[in-house]
Amino acid sequence: MVDMPGYMVACLRSGKLAFLAILVSGGVVLQILACALYDNWWPMLTVIMYLLLPMPLLFFAGSDTSSLFSESNNSWVDATKFLTGASAVGSIAIPVILKHAGVIGWGAMAMELSSFFVFVIAMMCYIKMNDDGENGYSMF
Repeated sequence: MVDMPGYMVACLRSGKLAFLAILVSGGVVLQILACALYDNWWPMLTVIMYLLLPMPLLFFAGSDTSSLFSESNNSWVDATKFLTGASAVGSIAIPVILKHAGVIGWGAMAMELSSFFVFVIAMMCYIKMNDDGENGYSMF
């Protein structure tokens, strides 16, 4: 993208950001619809896991996310990987457990799981955007 004019680069960057916003909004809409359509607000328990999911990354990894995708001898990075994985499994397990207990129906569980996968796709796109180098978006 070096030989493209500046306005084209800015347009592509804003398009990437708009795509991320649409993905996250779609995940939130699916989350709310899973509760509202079936008149049962128990599936909102997964929001707790969505809030806990990035916490180990923020507290232990900081801005160095490259160590999360490689082998590490650092015990803090290993703890971060474990806690993030446990939160991700909890995000999938809560709707499945609620369905098994008979608290929610198949439709609500399907919407909850699809909401989770939309959020995962949004996170993967965000990580890929930050891997582009100095042109990506960064929190720090």
